[in-house]
Amino acid sequence: MSRKKYTVGLDFGTKSARAVLVDLANGKVRASSVYKFKHGVITEKLPQSGVPLNPDWALQDPNDYLVALKRIVKKILRDSGVNPTQIIAVGVDFTSSTIVPALNDGTPLCTLDEYKNNPHAWVKLWKHHAAQKEATQIIETAFSRFENFLDHYGGKINAEWFFPKILQVLNESTHLYHTVDRFIEAGDWVVWKLTGKETRNLTAAGYKALWSKNEGYPSDDFFKALNPSLEKIVQEKMLQEVTPIGQKVGEITEQAARWTGLNPGTAVATAMVNAHAAMPASTVVSPGKMVIIMDTSNVHLILSKKEYRIPGICGMVEDGIVPGYYGFEAGQACMGDHFAWFIKNCIPSSYEKEARKRGLDIYKLLEEKAAKLQPGETGMVALDWWNGNRSILVDGDLSGMMLGLNLATKPEEIFRTLLEATAFGTRKIIEAFIASGVPINEIIATGSMPHQNQLLMQIFANVTNMEIKVADCEYTSALGSAMYAAVAAGKQLGGYANIQEAAQAMAHLKEKSYLPETPAKKVYDRIYTEYTLLHDYFGYAHNDVMKRLKSIRTDIFAKRQSQRY
Repeated sequence: MSRKKYTVGLDFGTKSARAVLVDLANGKVRASSVYKFKHGVITEKLPQSGVPLNPDWALQDPNDYLVALKRIVKKILRDSGVNPTQIIAVGVDFTSSTIVPALNDGTPLCTLDEYKNNPHAWVKLWKHHAAQKEATQIIETAFSRFENFLDHYGGKINAEWFFPKILQVLNESTHLYHTVDRFIEAGDWVVWKLTGKETRNLTAAGYKALWSKNEGYPSDDFFKALNPSLEKIVQEKMLQEVTPIGQKVGEITEQAARWTGLNPGTAVATAMVNAHAAMPASTVVSPGKMVIIMDTSNVHLILSKKEYRIPGICGMVEDGIVPGYYGFEAGQACMGDHFAWFIKNCIPSSYEKEARKRGLDIYKLLEEKAAKLQPGETGMVALDWWNGNRSILVDGDLSGMMLGLNLATKPEEIFRTLLEATAFGTRKIIEAFIASGVPINEIIATGSMPHQNQLLMQIFANVTNMEIKVADCEYTSALGSAMYAAVAAGKQLGGYANIQEAAQAMAHLKEKSYLPETPAKKVYDRIYTEYTLLHDYFGYAHNDVMKRLKSIRTDIFAKRQSQRY
């Protein structure tokens, strides 16, 4: 009798990394482990040196990624009792665009004494929004030159993309820019550490670095028009070859084997963007079904056989999520972060005391209280722009807003209004897809939120007027990476020939789904009308007060920050 075969999925999120050990026969997670990054998201000052950061910065320490590798993989092996010889491959996914400035051998600059006090030497996390000025410069330069690559991104990009972050380094720390040998996505950097081979994955290149299958990266002339020092950036500071997803790119080295407990020679698959890995793990490998990954942010994904021009999307990439299809991505820059902000800053001590007394998580207490309210009972509406707007406005300089507060407003009313705002933002995105000709027949939700907040899921069903199904596995990004690892290993090693085969065997949905409730839908239609008025008024420059206020704040911080880099 042959032994079971397994793959490992490594999912690097915003605040933590997760490893799952997955049974290839049925997708069952045999063991999982999470490591919360020691330094988390660095937003105020650099570790150790205390060098202050300006607003909208979001950095990370790459050593946290290595510590995670050394802990979570060994733990799943120890907890499961599985022999490493039974593990045929490893898959890696990562938030994007999260960029590591490194030397030719992969050494991150922030780990070197001479650069550790320069914020630009550190990893810029996906939600680093301090490069919005550079994103705008890229857009304006592209339009002035009649470049067509922005057609694949709804006409705009924002600070979350790859090249705005790089241009910011050049603008603000020219010496450091010229010192960097490699600007590399963190997912590719992890694969580099595991295999000793530098690669560039198609998902991050296509969705975050302006690459397309037919045209490659933008031309040298375009980069020169941005800044003469950027003319040869692709040749000089990047790897030009882009590797498709689901391919074996290398094997676990002796050093990586010592770190992880895996056998040297174990296959490693191409890295990919973490949200995209979740799509096949949610059973979706064909058109017509939207997957919404609900975590710190929201990501909306759908497949198509054809190209469509959709305003405000984050990308349309051929073979970008599932080979053979165009993968469309849209998103909201704030989801779990939205609620975490409220919990951290706005909960009275009486609620915390009640939660402790009843043995409840504070989220559960708020959900319980908010669920007792009827749609519309709060008398409030909010714009879900606490972290800017990713889709469909693609504007990181927008900010959150709540209307209808009064002296009787309770925390649960604010909490419910924030839940509703994220649902309204999703409805905007769905309507943009449908208006552009993309059919959406089904919605499947995944990520941490659908498993933690049933009220949120019911609100989404009521606001969108669509049934919401939920992926069975909470760790869908990690599971998707494990599935693509099985494809990279191939049938000869006990894996699968393609992702469709892997999804059929390994991906499952929960039995419970959320159906729209007609009375609630009618009320939400009315509130959505008000949301749309506010959305258009502040989002389409009828009133730029959000940006003016942000500019005032930025000026104050700039004066306070006297140190130059």
